[in-house]
Amino acid sequence: MPTVTLTRRELSRATLARQMLLSRERATAVHGLERLIALQAQLARPPFIGLWSRLAGFRREELVQLVLRREVVRAPFLRGTLHLVSAKDYLDLHPILAPVLHAAVRSVLRERADALDVERLVAEARAYFDEEPRTMDELRDHLAQLHPEGDIRAMALAVRMHLPVVQVPTEAAWGYPGTADFAPAGSWLGKPFGEHDGPRALVLRYLASFGPATATDVQTWSGLARIKDVLQPLRERLCTFRDERGRELFDLPDAPRPPADTAAPARFLPDYDNLLLAHADRTRIIADEHRGRILLSANLRILPTFLVDGFVAGTWTVERKKASAALVLAPFEALSREAREQLAEEGEALLRFVEEDAGAFEVRLEKPGPAKAPAARAKGGGAAKAPAARAKGRGHR
Repeated sequence: MPTVTLTRRELSRATLARQMLLSRERATAVHGLERLIALQAQLARPPFIGLWSRLAGFRREELVQLVLRREVVRAPFLRGTLHLVSAKDYLDLHPILAPVLHAAVRSVLRERADALDVERLVAEARAYFDEEPRTMDELRDHLAQLHPEGDIRAMALAVRMHLPVVQVPTEAAWGYPGTADFAPAGSWLGKPFGEHDGPRALVLRYLASFGPATATDVQTWSGLARIKDVLQPLRERLCTFRDERGRELFDLPDAPRPPADTAAPARFLPDYDNLLLAHADRTRIIADEHRGRILLSANLRILPTFLVDGFVAGTWTVERKKASAALVLAPFEALSREAREQLAEEGEALLRFVEEDAGAFEVRLEKPGPAKAPAARAKGGGAAKAPAARAKGRGHR
């Protein structure tokens, strides 16, 4: 029986369905996070927007309370990057990902890693953080006192990658201050890490959230090596397809794979959304020619984006002036009237979510133009005013 080929649009719809972006789903914030495995969280606000775009009736306060109750944590996780993840998944999955974090130390430091006594550094850092939560800057100062001749930055990186730590939340609007304290994960959560027999469970979770996918896709997202060797014994539990370039795709048999013509509503994604980072081949969500337009090369920031018909069609930013808030959309190409209307409605709802104390709201659409150099866009600040996509709104609905 010949292998079925999945088109780019079919891959788009399958992934959007699992990401809860074809329709908002009624679920708790914890359940939503676990469906997604984790949300990238270099900044405090983006995970809130990511859940707002995916969950019906999501409220900021729900997630803030979860982090305060230690049911959700913000911690170095996938690829050593800060993510928001349920405490349960953190404890279960961190041991699987730990080898990736450890290998990152060697990859970044190279020969500088040879001089590090990692076991000693981890013990010193754990004792220091256990006294009270502290920032990474404070840890570096502490290490400098203990090892005045040492490579302090290398030591701090080794600690961050080898000692499981979580950030300590506060009553801040988005749960975490700009510079958050860290605490040892074991002490903060008061529970042991899970035992595992390899990355199989994580690979199956990935397919449920981002499939169908190639082995290379899984490696790109997880940082784990030799994923083909993990997938091979799972073949009897999985189904396989081909993409339009002939590459083998793996998937769970009962996972959703909607038809290519399934409607995909306009949706807004925050900075660094995992949907944009979870595959080696990202054409199921963004055209290759547009990828450079969402990356600020100066600090490797992935810009907030919006989806039209299931694909990234532009970027967005919020401008706030006193009591007025504006959502400025920068499309890559001309948009249909239907798309503009969808974006205006969804955009105003987003604006009311992120700027809830504003008294006036506006969604503004820039004219499409040639691609801008990311650095130039960063220096340019706010977007120039363009014809409004929708009349201004006042007050709260």
